[in-house]
Amino acid sequence: MDSAEYERRIAARFATFDQDGNGYISREDFSTAAKALLAEFDVTARSEKGQALYIGAEAFWQGMAGIADRDGDQRITKDEFVGGAVKRLRDNPARFAEIARPFLHALIALADGDGDASVTAGEVERVLRVLGVRQDVAAQAAATLGPVTEDQVVSAFASYFTVPE
Repeated sequence: MDSAEYERRIAARFATFDQDGNGYISREDFSTAAKALLAEFDVTARSEKGQALYIGAEAFWQGMAGIADRDGDQRITKDEFVGGAVKRLRDNPARFAEIARPFLHALIALADGDGDASVTAGEVERVLRVLGVRQDVAAQAAATLGPVTEDQVVSAFASYFTVPE
């Protein structure tokens, strides 16, 4: 992959996290994503599922900040994201799974309409769209994945964000 394609992919990954589009990733972006997901699935923040999602979002933020926020300002710039998060996660995908799993576990519980501990292609597509993935990409990814379990979601999520150079 050439450097322009790599940069394009990194920019897309960064934009997925930068929910408010202000140019950096912060705790608020994770809260915004959780709030939007709860609204999409018509679940209240005070419910058990809502609380689990917010706790998972906070854990995810803490993990990302721990590996990428080099200056400690509680913001992850695009440079920090590329130089910290993407590089470290690419070097150690298991670390990514570790920091993302609480959020993804809660997200699956939220989106799992029939309670079978897996999400359908339609549920995956809804989640991706809420997180800012383009409609066509969300539909294609959902169709490719089909019904998935937590381990499959964590693996797919890690593959998406650990972009090879």
